[in-house]
Amino acid sequence: MPLKSKQKKLAGFRLTYATMFDPPLGLHRNFEKALARVKSDLGREFPMLIGGKERLAAEKFEDRSPIDHSWLLGTFQKGTAGDAKDAIAAARAAFPAWSRLRWQQRVRLLRKAAALITRRVYDFAAIDALEVGKNRMEALADVQETADLIEYYCDQVEKNNGFEKPLRSDPLKGYKARNLSVLRPYGVWAVISPFNFPVALAGGPSSGALVAGNTVVFKPATDTPWTGYMLARCFLDAGLPQGVFNFVTGPGSTCGQELMSNPGVDGITFTGSYDVGMRIYRHFAAGAHPRPCIAEMGGKNPVIVSKRANLDRAALGVFRSAFGLQGQKCSAASRIFVEKPAKEAFTRKLLVLLEQTKIGDPTELENYLGPVINDGAAKEYEGYVEELRRSGRILFGGKRLTDGDLAKGSFCAPTLAEAPESHRLWKHEMFLPVAMIAEVDSLDEAMRRANDVDYGLTAGFYGSKKEAQWFFEHIEAGVCYANRSQGATTGAWPGHQPFGGWKGSGSSGKSAGSMYYVQQFMREQSRTVVE
Repeated sequence: MPLKSKQKKLAGFRLTYATMFDPPLGLHRNFEKALARVKSDLGREFPMLIGGKERLAAEKFEDRSPIDHSWLLGTFQKGTAGDAKDAIAAARAAFPAWSRLRWQQRVRLLRKAAALITRRVYDFAAIDALEVGKNRMEALADVQETADLIEYYCDQVEKNNGFEKPLRSDPLKGYKARNLSVLRPYGVWAVISPFNFPVALAGGPSSGALVAGNTVVFKPATDTPWTGYMLARCFLDAGLPQGVFNFVTGPGSTCGQELMSNPGVDGITFTGSYDVGMRIYRHFAAGAHPRPCIAEMGGKNPVIVSKRANLDRAALGVFRSAFGLQGQKCSAASRIFVEKPAKEAFTRKLLVLLEQTKIGDPTELENYLGPVINDGAAKEYEGYVEELRRSGRILFGGKRLTDGDLAKGSFCAPTLAEAPESHRLWKHEMFLPVAMIAEVDSLDEAMRRANDVDYGLTAGFYGSKKEAQWFFEHIEAGVCYANRSQGATTGAWPGHQPFGGWKGSGSSGKSAGSMYYVQQFMREQSRTVVE
């Protein structure tokens, strides 16, 4: 489904996930110029950045595009546990000076980093698109959201005076006692990011930790080291002192394991699967003392469509959330429950959108869907589709795409399927362009099924205003939308929709992009001075 463009000026246009479907023409021109620049310089070697210095490793790994596996994007360092240890040591050495820096100075440096990200947004997004397989608007939004997250967290620190709050004085006769609550950083923070939002889900947690006064060791997903390097360069080029932000690349079995196991790490942020997130959470809790673990662990997100819903709006919102970024979002709409009187008409409208969808190189304007992240993901897709064929019904898609240039990458058709309520895929997060749809006799039945999973990240509803209020009161999810065409379950933005999950979707009960996020990277110290 091609994105529309209007002859309007970039001035005054603010990119968010809610506005990305109708961008100005100038944005496309800028992206295409940046894409040409980036493509002309593929295949370079990139270092790790430890203690402000470049670090090479004995072994390397290749970063290839899922769009065309022959495109060598770059060569990266296969870091070892020793490299991760050195990065932790560098962060530890830098912590005292960084933590004692006035919070106003930390805010100033991080705002510089946000400005650099915005200044480099088109080149950054072109790399994001090539590396992940995002369409240009998804890529641009990922990068711009990162700058907005940094700015928002800086705003929160400023609004709260660095999280220093005077308290009531003690009622002591003959003495004057001043009491103060101060939030202080923990120390060294590890940030492990996923491939699907390699900028926002790295830059957001990193900036939250940094502005709070922690130092950071950042490890990107092995599928997206280039975007990770670009982010690291923005932080370092903004003037962060040596060792405050460190960038390591390599397998989870070496670098990732060291970050999880090293007692020199005081806190960790992980975004990824439930299984890995819970393993990190349990392991981290087994240390000598409790340490914070902020884990965002995916979702199995429902959409409920009432018989009173605007079905055109519902179909568009479900389409965008179920299949945007090829379903590779923890917030993707993967379960659709439609009241019986509306089921046939809704399904028909959704199928029309699927039939109109353009699939191919996502850097090209006309293509809405690109490839899945790698061949491993494509093989998982084929396995899920086979399961649904055996014990369900494929309504659309259900095949890997290999025509023409599509054979050069990892392309899969967006898939809509039906299956019995007992089918395991109703509760298993696939993280692929597969959505399941079911007819229900009532909204109560839809709600029962919507909540009957271990996850509670996002959820969507379409229906009357009264029904929407009922939905909010009964759904077990951290991010909830009603009657939203921009996305049934996707499209959170800092300061607009905080993003965090309940149940098995999140460990902290606090959301990214919210007024409560930065405090998670700090601990309270009560101070009393008697004069």
